[in-house]
Amino acid sequence: MSNQTVAVPATSGGCCSPLTREPLTTDWAGDLARMFKALGDPARLRLLSLVASHENGEACVCDISGSFDLSQPTISHHLKVLREAGLLDCERRGTWVYYWVVPAALQQLSAVLAAADPTADDSDVSDTGLVTA
Repeated sequence: MSNQTVAVPATSGGCCSPLTREPLTTDWAGDLARMFKALGDPARLRLLSLVASHENGEACVCDISGSFDLSQPTISHHLKVLREAGLLDCERRGTWVYYWVVPAALQQLSAVLAAADPTADDSDVSDTGLVTA
């Protein structure tokens, strides 16, 4: 198993995303940029989605390589980029490597992009937290 961890900066619980509440720190901006850069390739974005939506939330290369018109080494390269960006983690089981999404990384991406609508009042927000107006 990988020893990689993704640091998720603590938020003060305000109404807005960290992006609109205050400037990002240099380190956090660097971490986010690596994740967004990794997701900037359509094949990697699709790989992340295939792994996340696979049964039990994990997938072996053998499970997902048929979904692409790419060679196995290219798919392995894309998985490595996603792993190095902290979006995926993996574990070798026999001859296969199984991958899964790092939930904290997705939460970090979601938190930084989520922004409350400053013009919406509380009556515009449904029970799910979505703006209904």
